[in-house]
Amino acid sequence: MSDLAEQARVTKQTTTFLVDQLERAGYVERVPDPTDARARLVRIAARGRAAVAVARTVEADVEAEWTRHLGSRDAAHLRRALTRLREITDPYQ
Repeated sequence: MSDLAEQARVTKQTTTFLVDQLERAGYVERVPDPTDARARLVRIAARGRAAVAVARTVEADVEAEWTRHLGSRDAAHLRRALTRLREITDPYQ
């Protein structure tokens, strides 16, 4: 939970609450950490993997729509600019 909280830049309490909700909904599961008997790992469950697949499809659809609107050249420029901005906004990339 500490690692997830740090990466999400939220408190451990917030992370625990969100993971509890995701676990109850079937999107993630907690499993024993094979390297630390005291720890539990959070793993994406089958329902979560299905949701990720849907999200990836929507992402591709949005990117295709933006490319149609901007043209290939400008869409590529946008992608590069956003990637560069991520370098300064996301330390966990």
